[in-house]
Amino acid sequence: MCETPVVTGDSFCEACGHPLGAPACTACGAPAVDADGYCERCGVRQPTGRDHSVLELEGGAAGVTDRGLRRSRNEDAMALLAADGAIITVVCDGVGSSPRADQASAAAVATASAALADGSSQEKAFELAGQAVNALATSIDDAPACTYVSAVVTAEQITLGWAGDTRAYWLPDGTLLTEDDAVPTGEITAWLGADSGDVELRTRTLAPKQPGLLLVCSDGLWRYLNGYPFPASDNPMDLARVLLRHALDSGGQDNVTIVLIPFGGSHG
Repeated sequence: MCETPVVTGDSFCEACGHPLGAPACTACGAPAVDADGYCERCGVRQPTGRDHSVLELEGGAAGVTDRGLRRSRNEDAMALLAADGAIITVVCDGVGSSPRADQASAAAVATASAALADGSSQEKAFELAGQAVNALATSIDDAPACTYVSAVVTAEQITLGWAGDTRAYWLPDGTLLTEDDAVPTGEITAWLGADSGDVELRTRTLAPKQPGLLLVCSDGLWRYLNGYPFPASDNPMDLARVLLRHALDSGGQDNVTIVLIPFGGSHG
């Protein structure tokens, strides 16, 4: 980093102490990216392999997650899978003010989705996800954190669990199915993380009488949904792409994650 000559085999620069062989920053080009993914020269957080990904299941359920236009990397995470006749999704949004927020969301999603697929209750899956996120902390002052929402969709009903401000909606009418854990100014009051305190999962079970779509999304989408007329669509993946484009065209200020699961009727 200081350009002092080094000896082959050295791990650190003897002049400035910088680790040798560090990845180059995508913004300034300096070989100065630390273990947490920040450039020590310009401060930019580096992108990850999660900038944009898509999932689609037989039967039509679909999901997309995207870095957006203003963030240097995607700290959202999603899972979408089928297990024992149910469709399961978990979406977590890394808390941007916490360290390694992308690791928190990834750990929570992987742990909770596996537990739900194995038949665990919403509460047990949430508990296990919390343990996985807590294990990432080195101290109460170094505690990765994320919000949480999960859904289990069967032929008969939809079961939701959430903590934070990641949301679920019922389409086509756009009814909000969850309630944000947040104060009026927008700061969240519940999250997963070693510094979260005693957080309880909120749950809801519903059995819609008419076919429709369950939408699960991060605030990278829902901040742009006020007054938005959801387009009619029988194809969840097509609608997911339309909603992503709406979020990006509206500013794309945050990471965007969108999962759509059909309930009743035929979709594909």
